[in-house]
Amino acid sequence: MKRVVVIGLSVVVVCGGGAFVAYRAIQNANTPPTPISAEDFGRIASGDLYAPDPDSDALKEAGVKAYQARKLKESRQGGKPDDLDWIVVKKKSPGGDGFPPANFPPGSNPSPGSNKAVAKQMLSGAGFGADQWGCLESLWQKESGWNERAMNRYSGAYGIPQSLPGSKMASAGGDWQTNAATQIKWGLGYIKGRYGTPCAAWGHSQASGWY
Repeated sequence: MKRVVVIGLSVVVVCGGGAFVAYRAIQNANTPPTPISAEDFGRIASGDLYAPDPDSDALKEAGVKAYQARKLKESRQGGKPDDLDWIVVKKKSPGGDGFPPANFPPGSNPSPGSNKAVAKQMLSGAGFGADQWGCLESLWQKESGWNERAMNRYSGAYGIPQSLPGSKMASAGGDWQTNAATQIKWGLGYIKGRYGTPCAAWGHSQASGWY
């Protein structure tokens, strides 16, 4: 029954993908982050926050299949979809789990490079070596283009690490909707808790299309 629901949901999402309106991102990584303390990281990584979630995993899988079906259809029609066309950029961040939708701070300029710099600073504090940077950079480039406003038009995953739902990132901070550093902090904890390393997460993403 769950398989039928997931397949049905993927069809609905594919057909309703246009309901998400695409906007260009305004990045929010101008403030240098503070390093992750051992206590802070332990709080984020505690509990069962990063354990496999069958429902979320099924949605991710359905989203990948829906995207692949769309890509195949467009290629047959002579189109060439962009690598990130499964991502839409939100004008207002989504809510969830008691969080109302939030406006992004005005006056910021798009800067994926700034978000990468934040993540590179936080990498060692999360317990990862410099050798893991290339995998993390590739993983989140594929997932979101390093855009804290990115939402997957098929699954609804949100933010730089594409949390599903986005409100899971509240465990790293109440400003998860708009703060790139908070999203990165949660994403590093998720990777460590579920996959061990960014390279292991990237390997899973390469094999299955999601992580």
